[in-house]
Amino acid sequence: MTHEYMECFETFFLRQGFEFYEYDQLGSYYSDQPKDSSLWTTARFVEEVEQVRQSIGADSTNFYVLGNSWGGILAMEYALKYQRHLKGLLVANMVASAPEYGKYAAEVLAKQMKPEILSEIKSIEAKKDFNNPRYMELLIPNFYHEHLCRLKEWPDGFNRAMKHVNGEIYTMMQGPSEFGISGRLANWDIKNRLKEISIPTLMIGAKHDTMDPNAMEEQSKLVMKGRYLYCPNGSHLSMWDDQQVFMTGVIKFIKDVDSGTF
Repeated sequence: MTHEYMECFETFFLRQGFEFYEYDQLGSYYSDQPKDSSLWTTARFVEEVEQVRQSIGADSTNFYVLGNSWGGILAMEYALKYQRHLKGLLVANMVASAPEYGKYAAEVLAKQMKPEILSEIKSIEAKKDFNNPRYMELLIPNFYHEHLCRLKEWPDGFNRAMKHVNGEIYTMMQGPSEFGISGRLANWDIKNRLKEISIPTLMIGAKHDTMDPNAMEEQSKLVMKGRYLYCPNGSHLSMWDDQQVFMTGVIKFIKDVDSGTF
């Protein structure tokens, strides 16, 4: 996705006087889109974050990384390699184990759907007919509006980001199904390495998220200096649909770390 769905941070961060950057990853709509499939690895994306850090001249006195969803995977991976350059880490709505997410999607999220809806979705998936318009017709009201963004009208920035998704890379990394991860990230699991993260870390979970909020809370206890932020009305994009709780918690975390009171 593009940076567009993260535009909601701008008003809040500018008001605080935070210097911040939203960047479009290689392969996304506003950046170069090479066709070399060997580029799409977590390790290379980590190096891209490091390139951004170097180019803006940030270091451990002022550099925070905030990632949502796939960005959360990336943020944790970046911290495991480069936490010496970080002042703080913020992981929004992403668990540290893709297999555990798959289990939660199958055992919790899927069971919240009407059986006939789920059956039709599973039937389309079994045929690998993901381009069938009916697939999105079923997912948008029954899954996305429940677990991705619960606002009645989706924000303009999110709509633009959805329009600008690079489906080829998305499918390569995440897989075509929304119920778990089946692409290159299928076996991704760093849960047992979270104890290596020693910088102040905020883990953000939400009641209606595609990710288990209890897992997010557990992760906040597995890192060495963790805090948990729970968004009771939020989903996977709780920076939009539980905005006040989300932004208040994020800003407080940054200010507490900056002031040494974390």
